[in-house]
Amino acid sequence: MPPQLSIILPAHNEQERLPDSLNRIQAFLAPQPFEAEVLVVENGSTDRTGELAEGFARDHPAVRVLRESHRGKGLAVRRGILAASGDYRFICDVDLSMPIEGVTRFLPPALPDAPIAIASREATGAIRYGEPTYRHWVGRGFNLLVQLLAVPGLRDTQCGFKCFRADAAEELFRLQVLDGWTFDVEVLFLARRRGYPVLEVPIPWYYVPGSRVHLLRDSAAMLTDLLRIRWYAARGRYGPSR
Repeated sequence: MPPQLSIILPAHNEQERLPDSLNRIQAFLAPQPFEAEVLVVENGSTDRTGELAEGFARDHPAVRVLRESHRGKGLAVRRGILAASGDYRFICDVDLSMPIEGVTRFLPPALPDAPIAIASREATGAIRYGEPTYRHWVGRGFNLLVQLLAVPGLRDTQCGFKCFRADAAEELFRLQVLDGWTFDVEVLFLARRRGYPVLEVPIPWYYVPGSRVHLLRDSAAMLTDLLRIRWYAARGRYGPSR
């Protein structure tokens, strides 16, 4: 029988944070009434991320490690989602800026069988702790572009915590092609085209220094990706809407 929950951890150069995060995830999962698996997807690291993950997995049978030689969060998440077997597949940033205990907000009975639920730092009831003002406003600016070009009405597409029911995950991530940071927007754009409702779940979110996003360089690449999503849709690369 498949586990109820798969937690997918994309990990690039995370040797400092990954061991503690895996211990925290394991401590959370141990007393839960549902079965779960954890998939660490190491992609293109130049440090000991993969080695540390594999060492942890040897002592924890519910943890699997996948290795990708190329960088890209979208690539890592896609690999993990499609390798997972859980009824629900939860994308989780290694920094655990949303405490892992919050995952229960995305699963039944809290959310009865939602096909897609995304963490939101902007929905009513969400709280941000310690985020620098400049990062907040850069994020708000990017979200304005996201709403104009791709997914109107979604207030926070870039928070790294998202949950997909297995059927939605399989369909959408087999269509998703972007390997970089903007994969979130692409998947949610595809969800809208395929008729899946997307729920925004307010969360407490804690700023953790050490983000892998370079604001100037990656913002330019993400804007290009937004235009690429529209281009792919117009050229039929994503197939028909429904």
